[in-house]
Amino acid sequence: MKTESLFFALIAVFGAVMGPIYGFATDWNEPVGVVGLLLAAALGAMVAFYLWMTGKRIGYRPDDNPDGEIHEIEGDYGAFAPYSWWPLWLGLAAALIFMGIAVGWWIVAIGVFMGVFALIGWTFESYKGQNAL
Repeated sequence: MKTESLFFALIAVFGAVMGPIYGFATDWNEPVGVVGLLLAAALGAMVAFYLWMTGKRIGYRPDDNPDGEIHEIEGDYGAFAPYSWWPLWLGLAAALIFMGIAVGWWIVAIGVFMGVFALIGWTFESYKGQNAL
């Protein structure tokens, strides 16, 4: 967890340093950016602290070894369909939904219908035999 906690700690440091710099650069006339950067710093610090404490609790992981090999990591990563077209249709459905919010609500209905169809297809694409749709 060393890498993850360091990454979020860097986000916290960036937000803490850039917040006051942004405030001085805008003469404190635009407080939303300062608050956003400082809140991003607080969020990064909270996640970094959580990951650091979790790393202390669970101990050393093979991911933290710079000389580690891929076979040292235990567990199954899952089964993934490498040539699936369903994510494309799901992405198009999401694009239709967001376009429909901006253009017209009737497009949202088409996008939701298409999204449900694509999500069911993606979920059940690996099912074979008796469990197939």
